[in-house]
Amino acid sequence: MKHRTLYQTIVVASCLCMTMNAAGQTTPTEKKKSIFTETKFSGYLMSEYQYSNPKGAENNSFNIRMARMSLEGRILNDFYWKTQIQFNGNTATLGQSPRVVDVLAEWQKYSYFKVRFGQFKRAFTFENPIHPITQGFMSFGQNILKLSGFSDRTGEHSSNGRDIGIQIQGDFLKNAAGRDLLHYQVGVYNGQGINTKDLDQRKDVIGGLWVMPVKGMRIGVFGWTGSYARKGSYTLVDEQTHQPVLDTNGKTQTVSGLQVVERNRYAVSGEYLVNDWTFRSEYIHSQGYGFKATHNTREDAAKADINYAAGDKADGFYALVIAPVVKKKLHVKARYDMYRPQADWNTSKTQYEVGINYSLSNSLIFSGEYAWVNDRSLEKHNYSLVDFQVSVKF
Repeated sequence: MKHRTLYQTIVVASCLCMTMNAAGQTTPTEKKKSIFTETKFSGYLMSEYQYSNPKGAENNSFNIRMARMSLEGRILNDFYWKTQIQFNGNTATLGQSPRVVDVLAEWQKYSYFKVRFGQFKRAFTFENPIHPITQGFMSFGQNILKLSGFSDRTGEHSSNGRDIGIQIQGDFLKNAAGRDLLHYQVGVYNGQGINTKDLDQRKDVIGGLWVMPVKGMRIGVFGWTGSYARKGSYTLVDEQTHQPVLDTNGKTQTVSGLQVVERNRYAVSGEYLVNDWTFRSEYIHSQGYGFKATHNTREDAAKADINYAAGDKADGFYALVIAPVVKKKLHVKARYDMYRPQADWNTSKTQYEVGINYSLSNSLIFSGEYAWVNDRSLEKHNYSLVDFQVSVKF
Protein backbone atom coordinates (compact mmCIF):
# COMPACT_ATOMS: atom_id res chain seq x y z
CA MET A 1 0.00 0.00 0.00
CA LYS A 2 2.85 2.29 0.90
CA HIS A 3 4.55 1.42 -2.36
CA ARG A 4 1.36 2.15 -4.32
CA THR A 5 0.97 5.54 -2.58
CA LEU A 6 4.60 6.41 -3.33
CA TYR A 7 4.11 5.40 -6.98
CA GLN A 8 1.00 7.59 -7.28
CA THR A 9 2.84 10.52 -5.69
CA ILE A 10 5.70 10.20 -8.20
CA VAL A 11 3.25 10.06 -11.14
CA VAL A 12 1.36 13.16 -9.96
CA ALA A 13 4.60 15.08 -9.36
CA SER A 14 5.84 14.15 -12.84
CA CYS A 15 2.61 15.32 -14.42
CA LEU A 16 2.82 18.63 -12.54
CA CYS A 17 6.41 19.14 -13.68
CA MET A 18 5.48 18.45 -17.29
CA THR A 19 2.53 20.84 -17.04
CA MET A 20 4.71 23.60 -15.58
CA ASN A 21 7.37 23.08 -18.26
CA ALA A 22 4.73 23.19 -21.01
CA ALA A 23 3.34 26.40 -19.58
CA GLY A 24 6.78 28.03 -19.77
CA GLN A 25 7.37 27.05 -23.39
CA THR A 26 5.89 28.28 -26.67
CA THR A 27 4.65 26.04 -29.38
CA PRO A 28 6.12 26.28 -32.87
CA THR A 29 3.17 28.45 -33.90
CA GLU A 30 3.73 30.84 -30.97
CA LYS A 31 7.15 32.18 -32.02
CA LYS A 32 7.97 35.68 -30.81
CA LYS A 33 7.21 38.26 -33.48
CA SER A 34 10.18 40.43 -34.52
CA ILE A 35 9.83 44.21 -34.62
CA PHE A 36 11.95 44.15 -37.82
CA THR A 37 9.92 43.26 -40.91
CA GLU A 38 10.31 43.24 -44.69
CA THR A 39 14.10 43.23 -44.42
CA LYS A 40 15.64 43.22 -47.89
CA PHE A 41 19.21 43.02 -49.21
CA SER A 42 19.83 44.40 -52.71
CA GLY A 43 22.41 46.12 -54.87
CA TYR A 44 23.62 46.91 -58.33
CA LEU A 45 26.76 47.25 -60.44
CA MET A 46 27.32 49.71 -63.29
CA SER A 47 30.32 49.12 -65.55
CA GLU A 48 31.28 51.52 -68.31
CA TYR A 49 33.38 52.07 -71.41
CA GLN A 50 33.89 55.66 -72.54
CA TYR A 51 35.71 57.33 -75.42
CA SER A 52 36.12 61.07 -75.92
CA ASN A 53 38.49 63.15 -78.01
CA PRO A 54 38.90 66.72 -76.72
CA LYS A 55 42.18 68.10 -78.08
CA GLY A 56 45.04 67.19 -75.77
CA ALA A 57 42.85 65.24 -73.33
CA GLU A 58 41.71 62.17 -75.26
CA ASN A 59 40.18 59.37 -73.21
CA ASN A 60 39.61 55.69 -74.02
CA SER A 61 38.93 53.61 -70.92
CA PHE A 62 36.87 50.97 -69.16
CA ASN A 63 35.58 52.01 -65.76
CA ILE A 64 33.49 50.83 -62.82
CA ARG A 65 31.01 53.66 -62.59
CA MET A 66 29.71 52.43 -59.25
CA ALA A 67 28.72 49.40 -57.21
CA ARG A 68 26.29 49.60 -54.31
CA MET A 69 24.89 47.29 -51.66
CA SER A 70 21.94 48.21 -49.48
CA LEU A 71 19.93 46.78 -46.62
CA GLU A 72 16.44 48.10 -45.87
CA GLY A 73 13.28 47.18 -44.04
CA ARG A 74 10.66 48.31 -41.58
CA ILE A 75 10.42 48.65 -37.80
CA LEU A 76 7.00 48.26 -36.16
CA ASN A 77 5.40 48.95 -39.58
CA ASP A 78 5.48 52.75 -39.15
CA PHE A 79 9.25 53.18 -39.61
CA TYR A 80 11.20 52.58 -42.82
CA TRP A 81 15.01 52.29 -42.61
CA LYS A 82 17.84 51.94 -45.08
CA THR A 83 21.63 51.77 -45.14
CA GLN A 84 23.68 51.78 -48.36
CA ILE A 85 27.39 51.55 -49.18
CA GLN A 86 29.04 52.55 -52.46
CA PHE A 87 32.22 51.14 -53.96
CA ASN A 88 34.18 52.58 -56.87
CA GLY A 89 37.79 53.49 -57.55
CA ASN A 90 40.36 53.26 -54.76
CA THR A 91 40.64 54.29 -51.11
CA ALA A 92 42.92 57.29 -51.67
CA THR A 93 40.20 59.94 -51.89
CA LEU A 94 36.87 60.76 -50.35
CA GLY A 95 35.37 61.02 -53.82
CA GLN A 96 36.23 57.52 -54.99
CA SER A 97 36.77 55.37 -51.92
CA PRO A 98 34.19 52.90 -50.52
CA ARG A 99 31.88 54.98 -48.39
CA VAL A 100 28.50 55.08 -46.68
CA VAL A 101 25.99 56.99 -48.81
CA ASP A 102 22.71 56.31 -46.96
CA VAL A 103 21.89 55.76 -43.30
CA LEU A 104 18.30 56.83 -42.69
CA ALA A 105 15.04 56.12 -40.95
CA GLU A 106 11.65 57.57 -41.81
CA TRP A 107 8.43 57.67 -39.83
CA GLN A 108 5.70 56.92 -42.40
CA LYS A 109 2.51 56.57 -40.41
CA TYR A 110 0.81 59.40 -42.30
CA SER A 111 1.21 59.96 -46.06
CA TYR A 112 0.78 63.71 -45.59
CA PHE A 113 3.46 64.03 -42.88
CA LYS A 114 6.57 61.85 -42.97
CA VAL A 115 9.72 62.55 -40.97
CA ARG A 116 13.12 61.39 -42.28
CA PHE A 117 16.41 61.68 -40.41
CA GLY A 118 19.98 60.54 -40.96
CA GLN A 119 22.02 60.76 -44.17
CA PHE A 120 20.01 60.84 -47.39
CA LYS A 121 19.23 62.74 -50.60
CA ARG A 122 18.85 66.50 -50.36
CA ALA A 123 15.31 67.75 -51.07
CA PHE A 124 16.38 69.46 -54.30
CA THR A 125 15.30 68.79 -57.93
CA PHE A 126 13.40 65.86 -59.46
CA GLU A 127 16.44 64.11 -60.93
CA ASN A 128 18.64 64.05 -57.82
CA PRO A 129 16.75 61.22 -56.02
CA ILE A 130 16.16 59.11 -59.16
CA HIS A 131 17.98 55.75 -59.25
CA PRO A 132 21.14 56.00 -61.45
CA ILE A 133 19.86 53.20 -63.69
CA THR A 134 16.30 54.54 -63.93
CA GLN A 135 17.64 58.02 -64.69
CA GLY A 136 18.34 56.66 -68.17
CA PHE A 137 21.49 58.42 -69.39
CA MET A 138 25.26 57.97 -68.98
CA SER A 139 25.16 60.32 -66.01
CA PHE A 140 22.92 62.87 -64.33
CA GLY A 141 22.56 66.26 -65.99
CA GLN A 142 25.48 68.64 -65.60
CA ASN A 143 23.41 71.09 -63.56
CA ILE A 144 22.39 68.26 -61.21
CA LEU A 145 26.02 67.17 -60.77
CA LYS A 146 27.33 70.69 -60.11
CA LEU A 147 24.40 72.27 -58.27
CA SER A 148 22.78 69.41 -56.31
CA GLY A 149 25.75 68.12 -54.32
CA PHE A 150 27.33 65.44 -56.52
CA SER A 151 30.57 67.14 -57.61
CA ASP A 152 29.37 70.48 -56.28
CA ARG A 153 30.81 73.73 -57.63
CA THR A 154 31.59 74.87 -54.07
CA GLY A 155 34.38 72.27 -53.84
CA GLU A 156 32.47 69.97 -51.48
CA HIS A 157 33.63 66.34 -51.72
CA SER A 158 31.57 63.99 -53.89
CA SER A 159 28.37 63.38 -51.93
CA ASN A 160 25.98 61.83 -54.46
CA GLY A 161 23.43 64.58 -53.82
CA ARG A 162 23.25 63.74 -50.11
CA ASP A 163 23.81 65.37 -46.71
CA ILE A 164 23.09 64.70 -43.03
CA GLY A 165 19.97 66.18 -41.49
CA ILE A 166 16.23 65.90 -40.97
CA GLN A 167 13.36 66.31 -43.45
CA ILE A 168 9.57 66.37 -43.46
CA GLN A 169 7.54 65.57 -46.57
CA GLY A 170 4.11 64.47 -47.63
CA ASP A 171 1.34 64.29 -50.22
CA PHE A 172 -2.12 65.81 -49.80
CA LEU A 173 -5.21 67.27 -51.48
CA LYS A 174 -6.69 64.15 -53.06
CA ASN A 175 -8.92 64.42 -56.10
CA ALA A 176 -12.11 62.42 -56.73
CA ALA A 177 -10.06 59.41 -57.88
CA GLY A 178 -8.06 59.41 -54.64
CA ARG A 179 -4.84 60.67 -56.24
CA ASP A 180 -2.85 63.36 -54.39
CA LEU A 181 -2.42 66.65 -56.24
CA LEU A 182 0.27 68.33 -54.12
CA HIS A 183 3.61 67.27 -52.61
CA TYR A 184 5.90 69.20 -50.25
CA GLN A 185 9.30 68.53 -48.70
CA VAL A 186 11.51 70.62 -46.41
CA GLY A 187 14.87 69.61 -44.95
CA VAL A 188 17.53 71.02 -42.62
CA TYR A 189 21.09 69.78 -43.23
CA ASN A 190 24.67 70.31 -42.07
CA GLY A 191 25.66 71.69 -45.46
CA GLN A 192 28.99 69.80 -45.53
CA GLY A 193 28.05 66.70 -47.56
CA ILE A 194 28.10 63.03 -46.58
CA ASN A 195 29.95 61.61 -43.58
CA THR A 196 31.02 65.08 -42.39
CA LYS A 197 30.07 67.17 -39.37
CA ASP A 198 29.05 70.83 -39.58
CA LEU A 199 31.89 73.37 -39.43
CA ASP A 200 30.32 76.84 -39.36
CA GLN A 201 27.32 75.92 -37.15
CA ARG A 202 24.96 77.15 -39.87
CA LYS A 203 22.47 74.85 -41.48
CA ASP A 204 21.26 74.48 -45.06
CA VAL A 205 17.50 74.75 -45.54
CA ILE A 206 16.15 73.13 -48.72
CA GLY A 207 12.55 72.74 -49.79
CA GLY A 208 10.36 71.86 -52.72
CA LEU A 209 6.71 72.02 -53.71
CA TRP A 210 5.11 70.44 -56.76
CA VAL A 211 1.71 69.92 -58.26
CA MET A 212 0.49 66.76 -60.01
CA PRO A 213 -2.42 67.94 -62.20
CA VAL A 214 -2.68 64.72 -64.20
CA LYS A 215 -1.41 61.20 -63.56
CA GLY A 216 2.31 60.91 -64.24
CA MET A 217 2.94 64.67 -64.38
CA ARG A 218 4.90 66.77 -61.88
CA ILE A 219 5.60 70.52 -62.04
CA GLY A 220 7.71 71.81 -59.19
CA VAL A 221 9.87 74.56 -57.71
CA PHE A 222 12.74 74.20 -55.23
CA GLY A 223 14.76 76.56 -53.04
CA TRP A 224 18.08 76.17 -51.20
CA THR A 225 19.78 78.59 -48.82
CA GLY A 226 22.87 77.77 -46.79
CA SER A 227 26.65 77.67 -46.78
CA TYR A 228 29.71 75.48 -47.19
CA ALA A 229 32.77 75.90 -44.93
CA ARG A 230 36.45 75.02 -44.79
CA LYS A 231 38.91 75.34 -41.95
CA GLY A 232 42.49 75.75 -43.20
CA SER A 233 45.10 78.09 -44.61
CA TYR A 234 44.35 80.76 -47.20
CA THR A 235 45.72 83.94 -48.73
CA LEU A 236 44.37 87.05 -47.03
CA VAL A 237 42.37 89.15 -49.52
CA ASP A 238 40.47 92.41 -49.46
CA GLU A 239 36.74 91.78 -48.95
CA GLN A 240 35.73 94.30 -51.61
CA THR A 241 38.30 93.84 -54.38
CA HIS A 242 39.24 90.20 -53.64
CA GLN A 243 42.86 91.18 -54.26
CA PRO A 244 45.65 89.89 -51.95
CA VAL A 245 46.44 92.06 -48.93
CA LEU A 246 50.19 92.72 -48.87
CA ASP A 247 52.32 93.05 -45.74
CA THR A 248 54.82 95.86 -45.13
CA ASN A 249 57.35 94.05 -47.33
CA GLY A 250 54.93 93.82 -50.25
CA LYS A 251 54.32 90.08 -49.89
CA THR A 252 51.06 88.18 -49.71
CA GLN A 253 49.91 87.02 -46.29
CA THR A 254 48.85 83.45 -45.50
CA VAL A 255 46.56 82.95 -42.52
CA SER A 256 44.55 80.07 -41.07
CA GLY A 257 40.94 79.97 -40.02
CA LEU A 258 37.38 79.30 -41.09
CA GLN A 259 36.27 80.30 -44.60
CA VAL A 260 32.60 80.20 -45.61
CA VAL A 261 30.92 80.47 -49.02
CA GLU A 262 27.23 81.11 -49.47
CA ARG A 263 24.97 78.67 -51.31
CA ASN A 264 21.68 80.13 -52.56
CA ARG A 265 19.90 78.21 -55.30
CA TYR A 266 16.54 77.66 -56.92
CA ALA A 267 15.24 75.16 -59.46
CA VAL A 268 12.21 74.90 -61.74
CA SER A 269 11.34 71.33 -62.74
CA GLY A 270 8.91 69.41 -64.88
CA GLU A 271 8.35 65.71 -65.60
CA TYR A 272 5.75 63.62 -67.42
CA LEU A 273 5.69 59.81 -67.42
CA VAL A 274 3.05 58.30 -69.72
CA ASN A 275 2.73 54.99 -71.59
CA ASP A 276 6.43 54.18 -71.00
CA TRP A 277 7.51 57.60 -72.32
CA THR A 278 9.64 59.89 -70.14
CA PHE A 279 9.83 63.68 -70.50
CA ARG A 280 11.85 65.66 -67.96
CA SER A 281 13.42 69.12 -67.83
CA GLU A 282 15.00 71.26 -65.08
CA TYR A 283 16.63 74.67 -64.77
CA ILE A 284 18.86 75.51 -61.77
CA HIS A 285 20.40 78.84 -60.79
CA SER A 286 23.10 79.21 -58.13
CA GLN A 287 24.59 82.19 -56.28
CA GLY A 288 27.72 81.80 -54.14
CA TYR A 289 31.47 81.32 -54.58
CA GLY A 290 33.40 78.07 -54.37
CA PHE A 291 36.82 77.00 -53.14
CA LYS A 292 39.80 76.59 -55.48
CA ALA A 293 40.48 73.02 -54.29
CA THR A 294 37.94 70.20 -54.29
CA HIS A 295 37.82 68.41 -50.96
CA ASN A 296 39.04 64.93 -51.95
CA THR A 297 41.79 64.41 -49.38
CA ARG A 298 42.74 65.79 -45.96
CA GLU A 299 45.29 68.02 -47.66
CA ASP A 300 42.64 69.48 -49.96
CA ALA A 301 40.34 70.08 -47.01
CA ALA A 302 43.03 72.30 -45.45
CA LYS A 303 43.17 74.52 -48.55
CA ALA A 304 40.66 77.29 -47.87
CA ASP A 305 41.32 79.74 -50.72
CA ILE A 306 38.08 80.94 -52.30
CA ASN A 307 37.97 80.95 -56.11
CA TYR A 308 36.77 84.51 -56.67
CA ALA A 309 37.92 84.42 -60.32
CA ALA A 310 35.24 81.81 -61.12
CA GLY A 311 32.48 84.22 -60.10
CA ASP A 312 29.58 83.69 -57.74
CA LYS A 313 26.87 82.71 -60.22
CA ALA A 314 26.20 79.54 -62.24
CA ASP A 315 23.23 77.94 -63.93
CA GLY A 316 22.26 74.98 -66.05
CA PHE A 317 19.40 73.44 -67.98
CA TYR A 318 18.56 70.05 -69.44
CA ALA A 319 15.63 68.60 -71.39
CA LEU A 320 15.28 64.90 -72.21
CA VAL A 321 12.97 62.36 -73.75
CA ILE A 322 13.07 58.55 -73.51
CA ALA A 323 10.74 56.82 -75.99
CA PRO A 324 9.71 53.15 -76.15
CA VAL A 325 10.39 51.08 -79.26
CA VAL A 326 9.42 47.86 -77.50
CA LYS A 327 7.51 48.71 -74.32
CA LYS A 328 9.49 48.05 -71.11
CA LYS A 329 12.26 46.55 -73.23
CA LEU A 330 13.85 48.79 -75.86
CA HIS A 331 14.04 52.59 -75.71
CA VAL A 332 15.64 55.38 -77.71
CA LYS A 333 16.61 58.62 -75.99
CA ALA A 334 17.81 62.19 -76.56
CA ARG A 335 18.97 64.94 -74.23
CA TYR A 336 20.03 68.57 -74.43
CA ASP A 337 22.35 69.19 -71.45
CA MET A 338 23.86 72.64 -70.79
CA TYR A 339 25.86 74.02 -67.84
CA ARG A 340 27.30 77.52 -67.44
CA PRO A 341 29.83 77.59 -64.55
CA GLN A 342 29.83 81.41 -64.57
CA ALA A 343 26.26 81.93 -65.82
CA ASP A 344 27.51 83.23 -69.18
CA TRP A 345 27.93 81.65 -72.60
CA ASN A 346 31.71 82.17 -72.75
CA THR A 347 32.28 79.27 -70.34
CA SER A 348 29.26 77.11 -71.21
CA LYS A 349 29.46 73.38 -71.83
CA THR A 350 26.65 71.85 -73.90
CA GLN A 351 26.08 68.20 -74.74
CA TYR A 352 23.73 67.04 -77.51
CA GLU A 353 23.07 63.36 -76.77
CA VAL A 354 21.31 60.47 -78.47
CA GLY A 355 21.29 56.81 -77.44
CA ILE A 356 19.53 53.54 -76.81
CA ASN A 357 18.63 51.46 -73.74
CA TYR A 358 17.92 47.73 -73.85
CA SER A 359 16.64 45.66 -70.91
CA LEU A 360 17.46 42.00 -71.39
CA SER A 361 15.64 41.43 -68.09
CA ASN A 362 14.74 43.46 -65.02
CA SER A 363 18.21 42.66 -63.71
CA LEU A 364 20.38 43.26 -66.80
CA ILE A 365 20.36 46.53 -68.74
CA PHE A 366 22.54 47.68 -71.65
CA SER A 367 22.86 51.30 -72.76
CA GLY A 368 24.78 53.19 -75.42
CA GLU A 369 25.11 56.90 -76.08
CA TYR A 370 26.76 59.38 -78.42
CA ALA A 371 27.25 63.02 -77.45
CA TRP A 372 28.47 65.95 -79.49
CA VAL A 373 30.05 68.32 -76.95
CA ASN A 374 30.55 72.06 -77.25
CA ASP A 375 32.83 73.26 -74.42
CA ARG A 376 33.65 76.95 -74.79
CA SER A 377 36.28 76.85 -72.06
CA LEU A 378 38.50 74.79 -74.40
CA GLU A 379 40.64 76.13 -77.24
CA LYS A 380 38.95 73.68 -79.60
CA HIS A 381 35.33 73.81 -78.50
CA ASN A 382 33.84 70.72 -80.15
CA TYR A 383 34.53 67.03 -79.63
CA SER A 384 32.74 63.67 -79.56
CA LEU A 385 31.95 61.39 -76.64
CA VAL A 386 30.81 57.74 -76.81
CA ASP A 387 29.60 55.85 -73.74
CA PHE A 388 28.51 52.20 -73.23
CA GLN A 389 27.26 50.82 -69.92
CA VAL A 390 26.16 47.46 -68.55
CA SER A 391 24.09 47.53 -65.35
CA VAL A 392 23.28 44.53 -63.16
CA LYS A 393 20.69 44.63 -60.35
CA PHE A 394 20.16 42.01 -57.66
